[in-house]
Amino acid sequence: MVELLGRAIAMGWPVLLMLVGLLLYFQVSISDPGKKKRASFQTLIGILCAFLAFIAISNYTYNFYGESRLLPVSLVMITLMAFVMGIYFPNISALMKIGGFMFFVAAALSGYGNWLPQVEGGFPPPVVKLDFQSMSSQQLGDEGEKIIFGGIGQSKTQGAIGKGQCPLCHGFQQGFLSERAPNLFGIPDRAVTRLDEPNYHKGNPAARTSSEKEAFPGSGTAENAQEYIAESHACPSCYVVPGFGVKGSNDTESPMPKIHKPPISLSLGELAAVDTWLYVREGKEAPSYEEIVTSYEKFIPEADRPVAGGEEEKGGGGNILADGSEPHDKLFMKAGCPACHTIPGIEGAVGKVGPLLMEGTNAINRIKDSNYKGKAKSPKEYITESILDPSAYVVKDFPDNQMPKDFGVRLTGGALNKIVDYLAQLKEGQPLPPKE
Repeated sequence: MVELLGRAIAMGWPVLLMLVGLLLYFQVSISDPGKKKRASFQTLIGILCAFLAFIAISNYTYNFYGESRLLPVSLVMITLMAFVMGIYFPNISALMKIGGFMFFVAAALSGYGNWLPQVEGGFPPPVVKLDFQSMSSQQLGDEGEKIIFGGIGQSKTQGAIGKGQCPLCHGFQQGFLSERAPNLFGIPDRAVTRLDEPNYHKGNPAARTSSEKEAFPGSGTAENAQEYIAESHACPSCYVVPGFGVKGSNDTESPMPKIHKPPISLSLGELAAVDTWLYVREGKEAPSYEEIVTSYEKFIPEADRPVAGGEEEKGGGGNILADGSEPHDKLFMKAGCPACHTIPGIEGAVGKVGPLLMEGTNAINRIKDSNYKGKAKSPKEYITESILDPSAYVVKDFPDNQMPKDFGVRLTGGALNKIVDYLAQLKEGQPLPPKE
């Protein structure tokens, strides 16, 4: 504030001097005491209004290129100045009041828009193709941490989630109690013991009681720890750790998606990086890149393997998931929604980790819920709020802090609006909305 006053004085001191001079002139030239008093008062009001205008202009120029939300304050100051002059200067009263009303409307609209949650758009970051095969184990592990958590060193940050979306369900720290999926701390050693569990049926997939017997016909079962990890990623329902199956499936079906397929779509190189991190972060020697890739080739049919050098080989970094130009199916896949949610009308969106997104019906009911503490008044507002601030309302039977909270910066405004518009049209018992 002190800096703004200084700027206002620096900008307006010539005008202020002129107004002070006018005040002295009126004092000397007007002989009628009543008129002299009124003229002096009007000059003081003029000086005050001019100073207010200079502060408004200074605030506007000072904050225009910054991230401050104080720009509407300038309009408020000019509105106040116009109304004050309209009251004390009868000759220009009508003009000042009309101008003041216009500035008041502008200030109200600007203030409302400026205080809404901001969704930043932008161009997708440049594509970086990584040569996973030539990396050392440590370099591969670093890339794996980026894919899982979004950055190097982020594995210890609560809520950090990368392209792989693994922390949505899995814990990674020793002693952490995972409720939705097994804790992956110690998995390099524990994987060997899984092979000997009765329900795994090593070497005899036909004896399995799970919903999928093999990753694909003839693939067989894992023979070592790394193959078990690869099979778990490529075919999560081939073996379900007791207690972590889909509710009501008696541990025959896993809620985890196949992570080499949409919406996660990790390439063989990215899968090798993720697995390498699981070893090196515990100080263990990881299998070679070739050994890890070979383990995945055993459980991923050749037709489903990413094409080398293709779009799937992009690095795990990048901020913008979708820009809104995509057709609906691809948009939801790129945003990652099907990994957790079932979305009627969207191919492949059969996730069971999060609630069913029949939001045209659900949103209205949730806004009326006595436990709802959000600010939404309509289905679209509720859906937007749920995407930008998932903890504003947590659906019953689903835990908090599972959905990523950075969609506000990872989806452009166009992508967000397109998602919200589609979900708002999904109503129970009604036809599905049109898609692009």
